[in-house]
Amino acid sequence: DAMHQHPHEEVLEDAPGAIEGPAPALWHGDPTETALVLAARAGGLDKAALDRTAPRIQEQPFDSVRKRMTTFHKEGSGFVAYTKGAPESVLPRCSAQWTPDGPAALDAAQAMQAAATLAAQGLRVMALARRSHVRLPDTNALETVENDLQLLGLIALIDPPRPEATVAVHDCIAAGITPVMITGDHPATARAIAHRLGIVQSADAPVLTGADLARLEDAALRERVQQVRIYARVDPAQKIRIVEALQARGHFVAMTGDGVNDAPALKRADIGVSMGKGGTDVAREASSLVLLDDNFATIVAAIKEGRRIYDNIRKFVRYAMTGNSGEIWTIFLAPMLLLPIPLLPIHILWVNLVTDGLPGLALAAEPAERGIMQRPPRPPHESLFAQGMWQHILGMGLLIGGLCLAVQAWALHTGHAHWQTMVFTVLTLGQMAHVMAIRSESEPLWRLGLASNRPLLGAVLLTFALQMATIYVPFLNPIFRTEPLSPGELGICLAAAMAVYGAVEAEKAWRRHRKAGGSALDDPAS
Repeated sequence: DAMHQHPHEEVLEDAPGAIEGPAPALWHGDPTETALVLAARAGGLDKAALDRTAPRIQEQPFDSVRKRMTTFHKEGSGFVAYTKGAPESVLPRCSAQWTPDGPAALDAAQAMQAAATLAAQGLRVMALARRSHVRLPDTNALETVENDLQLLGLIALIDPPRPEATVAVHDCIAAGITPVMITGDHPATARAIAHRLGIVQSADAPVLTGADLARLEDAALRERVQQVRIYARVDPAQKIRIVEALQARGHFVAMTGDGVNDAPALKRADIGVSMGKGGTDVAREASSLVLLDDNFATIVAAIKEGRRIYDNIRKFVRYAMTGNSGEIWTIFLAPMLLLPIPLLPIHILWVNLVTDGLPGLALAAEPAERGIMQRPPRPPHESLFAQGMWQHILGMGLLIGGLCLAVQAWALHTGHAHWQTMVFTVLTLGQMAHVMAIRSESEPLWRLGLASNRPLLGAVLLTFALQMATIYVPFLNPIFRTEPLSPGELGICLAAAMAVYGAVEAEKAWRRHRKAGGSALDDPAS
């Protein structure tokens, strides 16, 4: 894949260490350096032997400004410097092409075109060069030292995305999350990989380079970040500018990174995500989250789980506050309607302990709703009670309280002596019907399936059984001040509970209809 390849020790400049064993050596270190070591090994070079014959004397490490690195080695009575880096950084400093027979003329334009062709295929391209020195040069004058080089060749590496990365990017876009690529790679490489992953839909999508960023004022950058999804040859300071520009446009920014240079941007982002395996300690300290498997798909899985947990928190609050408001309305309104106190303290304690406790805890096991990753993110400052939740709590609480008082009034009017037990039972069973109905904010229960949350189903059945025990087990009657209900009285209590269930399902049907109507209005074709 290179314009001109010659196996040489330049590929071993910053080589990682090897763990020796009966099998071939396992190399550990930077993936790019590891790939270079393996390429040199395939060419018949042995790092250990080269370290002995051409020991490294000193090194000028890679930095994001120079976009190259140089190491100095002993060679005979003199020294040799090997440089590798971005083609656009190394090639302008080359004056000749190295060959085994001596320097040859260099066609820099052809070499740059070859690098661009390789980069357009999604390959990471580096240029390799060398220069001989009679004496060890002064590295304080790098501009002079890293000049008049002889090009050894280009080397292209493929860093294929994980198979699950494409699916993860698709899920992000469907969930209203915009993935943006910020890389130090060649613009053509970045565009090819972004197109392959689905970050951009066009093979000619715009790419903003570090040089372009340097010429843009902050105001202009804030406009460009709305359209650009790929940034290439970017330095650490420019990453911070991109993050700040996105935040200035009202976006909530999560940033991934693994290097020391990524730490400032990780710290500046709303959520910094560092790599646990290949990341540096500095990056991990600066981040909010650490990926133990260095897998982008894990971020998407975490987003899905986070949405599920937040949804279940809302469901628990909805259930608990609706039930409690139903109790309050029942006790508060009864005297105003000239009715006796409908509930005793033992009844209220029982409801709070059993009906609020067991089903409420089981709501935490509710699986993610269908389409949870096809909805946009909620606004960061949105209230927990948004999207009609407080209206639901108020309305359904009034309904439960109204049903309890209606049953009480009917029982008193018709001379049923068990009216207090009936109110107690309506309140309990009404909350059980309510908790089953609110398992989803939009999907009906029959579509979810009763067994899709077995802990909740078990909690509801257990609560129902315990409630029946307080009514029909004789030794519990004096404790809970209850009396056995006739089949007709129990049927009225069950009907009242089903009214709660029906009201919640009607509300969800109305929400689905309104959402479908809104989607139709938003559809340009409609």
